[in-house]
Amino acid sequence: MKEFLITVNGKTYEVQVEETGEKPSVNPIPVPKSAPKVAPMPNPATPKPEVKPVSSGAAGKTVIKSPMPGVIVKVNVNTGDTVKSGTVLCVLEAMKMENEIMASENGVVVSVNTSKGANVNTGDILLTIN
Repeated sequence: MKEFLITVNGKTYEVQVEETGEKPSVNPIPVPKSAPKVAPMPNPATPKPEVKPVSSGAAGKTVIKSPMPGVIVKVNVNTGDTVKSGTVLCVLEAMKMENEIMASENGVVVSVNTSKGANVNTGDILLTIN
């Protein structure tokens, strides 16, 4: 087994080649081992971390913020509604995907700061739960 460093589009890769006994039609030129190694690419199938609501700092209040820019396609709760942890509060469409925004704790909806069809940015306050 032989090891080589190969550069493609400016990125260097370390490869291992096994000899099969056949004569190669081209003699490979080994690259010195002093070339930097490139970290492997992240796996796109790795699940993304769950978005957690951020506390507003007020006693007992939880502010639910938009995790990404998009359009609100559905608001499932109104001010004064009692919600349980995991209740879908609203649905945010981003990059042609519908993302359910859920309650992280039990409580009462204190304010609904968005509406169906609203364009929101990352960090915009959608709801407040007490």
